[in-house]
Amino acid sequence: MGYHLELPISSSQFLKQLDEWKIAYKHFTHEPLISVKESKLIQEKLFGDHKENGHIKNLYLRDKRKNNILLVAHQDAIIDLKSLAEKIKMGRLSFGSQERLMENLGVLPGAVSPFAMINGVKNNVTIFLDRNLKSYKKIFAHPLENNHTLEITFDQLEKFFKKICVSPIWIDL
Repeated sequence: MGYHLELPISSSQFLKQLDEWKIAYKHFTHEPLISVKESKLIQEKLFGDHKENGHIKNLYLRDKRKNNILLVAHQDAIIDLKSLAEKIKMGRLSFGSQERLMENLGVLPGAVSPFAMINGVKNNVTIFLDRNLKSYKKIFAHPLENNHTLEITFDQLEKFFKKICVSPIWIDL
């Protein structure tokens, strides 16, 4: 990508907002990570090998009626889009384009995370979280850019969702 897209909210603006809301997190800076595969190469070295911490993957999806969803699951979860569509009572799901991702969640590929709902809430994006994530003490998520990661507890993540008026839907994958 030779061009620079302006994010609606930068990572530094987002971190400032979390601080104002008194949402606790631990901040890590690293090389940009595009995929779970890339992320796994640095996780232990950067974040430690704690079995109680959950590393996530985030899928931006839409159905043929143009409903946009963000699915957050453990990085090793196997996602079957057909059965997911049935579980959440939506039409056939497919991955949203890079343009729609920017339009609806305000992030670039590789930077999708629950935090993107700060933009997604204005665009009627629905967020679904895998109930299995509740077994972890903390999760790791990009704060709108993929060269940073935040370690955050679910209590603090819930506080974030309340601040932006989002009610995540917990599902069994």
